[in-house]
Amino acid sequence: MQHIALEGRCFVLGCNQFNKYSDFPQGFIEPEFNPSRADDIAGKEVFCRGGSLIVNPLGEIIAGPHFDGETILYADLDLDDIPRAKMDFDAVGHYARPDIFTLHVNEAPNQSVVQHTHPTTQQGCQGHGHQHHHHHHHSDCGGTRVSNNNATED
Repeated sequence: MQHIALEGRCFVLGCNQFNKYSDFPQGFIEPEFNPSRADDIAGKEVFCRGGSLIVNPLGEIIAGPHFDGETILYADLDLDDIPRAKMDFDAVGHYARPDIFTLHVNEAPNQSVVQHTHPTTQQGCQGHGHQHHHHHHHSDCGGTRVSNNNATED
């Protein structure tokens, strides 16, 4: 949780449940239900120990973690911690460079495999009269291309 707070320079509320075996219906979590855990279950009251916590944007734990039972965590959040934390690292702020970097997202449906023809195949190897369905090596045409689902060398 601390890593997430530091990376995002944000407050993180990490919530994890606290459960006792007695919280579950009879027979749901019993050695007969899961024989491989019989030794783990024997004599234990707590099934999931919790661990909820609150972390500030600099990765400091300001409440919790709490492992002793059900609880509600409280913390005073200083919202000025966010810009203070972003002074030394801001992944989408002053480190972002829209003047030189651009992200383009192509949302159109695409094929997972696309066949490309090597540029020398289109220009330099035309007119050789060779069918490129088998492995051929030509000293004047380098490169590898995919044709009819067979990899071939030009």
